[in-house]
Amino acid sequence: MDQPDVIVVGAGPAGLTAALYLARYHRRVLVLHDGTSRALRGPMAHNVPGFPDGIAGKALVQIMERQAMAYGATIAEARVEDIQRSGDGFVLSGGGRTWRTRALIMATGVSMNEVDLPDAVHEKAIADGVLRYCPICDGYEGTDRKMGVIGADTNGAAEALFLRQYTNDVTLMPLAHSELTADETAQLDQAGVTVLHGALDRLEPTPDTMTVHLTTGRTVTVDILYPALGLRPRSELALRLGARRGEGDCLAEDSPFGAGVEGLWAAGDVVQGLDQITVAMGHGAVAATKAHNWLREQEGHALRK
Repeated sequence: MDQPDVIVVGAGPAGLTAALYLARYHRRVLVLHDGTSRALRGPMAHNVPGFPDGIAGKALVQIMERQAMAYGATIAEARVEDIQRSGDGFVLSGGGRTWRTRALIMATGVSMNEVDLPDAVHEKAIADGVLRYCPICDGYEGTDRKMGVIGADTNGAAEALFLRQYTNDVTLMPLAHSELTADETAQLDQAGVTVLHGALDRLEPTPDTMTVHLTTGRTVTVDILYPALGLRPRSELALRLGARRGEGDCLAEDSPFGAGVEGLWAAGDVVQGLDQITVAMGHGAVAATKAHNWLREQEGHALRK
């Protein structure tokens, strides 16, 4: 294709929604991605509107890819390693290749801090539903089941308390040592959450359960285990360009409306806020529309509402 009007970095729900909207605005849009969208690993999402029986993350991404491409979007697998401002646009590079664009949407997502399991074992545990990373997405599936949380700091306490609304059997276990405050300890006790102290030794998943072995010799078997180990926003390239920072290394929560750099927007989990497929889709629609209208302004056209 000719030089795209907009390059979208990332091909999860945010990036693909942006691509769909841009293509339907008759923009030349190129999506670059490295094949590691977090959505691809979701075994089944039941909170995506329009899919009452649920949909696997990979299937959703494939549907969205086909839809965007049907309107003219180009999608290519490539790892973007650097982005520089150049004249009235941006130059992206990676793997010995370069791409130029006038406008840029960063939909690079996040990387999860994962428990220590061999890759194949880890992915099977996710597919079996005994290892989960998003209680907002699928806490409902744990209703009245036995659930465990790994990570006894503030994140672990908050996650255990959140899951307590689904079941009366929640156990919080540390990864290495407990950093709970007195207030958190009191809240957990009042909510009836069991807190076990002692470092994590190893995990033993089966198709139906997850057994947690602690260095104290204690073992706990749960139906579902949630690691509360935090996320790492993939925001480095955007921050290097001067994008506004939100909490941690996320981008500012208003980044879909403009990331603080002329011609740059952001969408999806890399943006501070609720990491959800539906939120990412909304971000993508906003960022694409803002980018399109900004380009129209540069082209000398009156903006439409």
